Amino acid sequence: MTASTIDTRAELISYLETAMALEHATIPPYLTAYYSIRSTTNSDAAHLIRVVAVEEMLHLTLVANVLNAIGGTPDLTRPGFVPSYPAYLPDGEDDFTVDLRPFSPEAVETFCKIERPGRAPSADTRLVRTRAGEPPLLVSSPTAERMHFYSIGEFYAEIIEGLEKLAAGDPGLFCGNPALQVGPEYFYSGGGNVIPVFDLDSARRALNFIADQGEGLDSGLYDAEGELAHYYRFRQLQLGRYYQVGDLPDAPSGPPLSVAWDEVYDVKVSAKLADYPAGSGLAAAARQFNADYGAFLALLTRAFTGEPALLLDAVWAMFRLRDGFTRLIRNPLPGSGGRHAAPTFEIPAVSAAVAP
Repeated sequence: MTASTIDTRAELISYLETAMALEHATIPPYLTAYYSIRSTTNSDAAHLIRVVAVEEMLHLTLVANVLNAIGGTPDLTRPGFVPSYPAYLPDGEDDFTVDLRPFSPEAVETFCKIERPGRAPSADTRLVRTRAGEPPLLVSSPTAERMHFYSIGEFYAEIIEGLEKLAAGDPGLFCGNPALQVGPEYFYSGGGNVIPVFDLDSARRALNFIADQGEGLDSGLYDAEGELAHYYRFRQLQLGRYYQVGDLPDAPSGPPLSVAWDEVYDVKVSAKLADYPAGSGLAAAARQFNADYGAFLALLTRAFTGEPALLLDAVWAMFRLRDGFTRLIRNPLPGSGGRHAAPTFEIPAVSAAVAP
């Protein structure tokens, strides 16, 4: 059996900080696909993506609760928290990049890869060593050089194993201030409730919920709450039909799901500020969006570090970014072959103390 890569509280904190970065890293790609859909079209697909994005916020909150419970400090404003897209995520033996791209078959294929179910064939293959010279991966072991995980579910399995090992030897592991916990009264999602974390049992429940709902620690279609796992929600878009209880993984038998792939703004994939004409209105709009998104992350940081009621504002703030998206995606980007502008998510340095 592979020895755990988590031996100290500091290493466990590093893993949980990486988990927060992972959960957040899916949100910009999901929002880009969501807002690229033309209004009044693709209502089923838009609803599906929107719900998953909200549930990623739930996952982010659950990880923050675990981090706070062991005495860590969530910080979504730290340098490097937002990846530079395209970003690498684990995909078994084959790596893939996550781009900021419009709603499309390629985007949905990437979403399925992010959320793919699958347990490592054995404990010895939970960790996969990358070769020297390969690109760095977003989800990798913070404590073992050049090692990444077979799946995101296995990443959470490693954290749970580390929690169990450290709790057995350190009765004071859960030393965090209980007042920092975000409770269910501050976040509502049809996909589940926030779990306050005070001990090993509640920490395990929080992390198992994340893996079960989207990241594929078990291979069932439905999570413990009876909700379809994220991977299979996206598979519906590929297969053109909804799942029903009792369906096999690749054979949904529910009502048809219509997708109009052409009813989108064809935004430039993973656009950068350098792509925008200097001094243009589009460049100014892109910079303003990035500043607004930085303020959103600062608001979340405050919610996770002593002002939990702000989470109610933060969830709505994520979708109030619509105006910033609209100012960009409805306009062609000069020099991009007819493709449209889009946010770049190149976030300027911001302190949580200055969030609105």
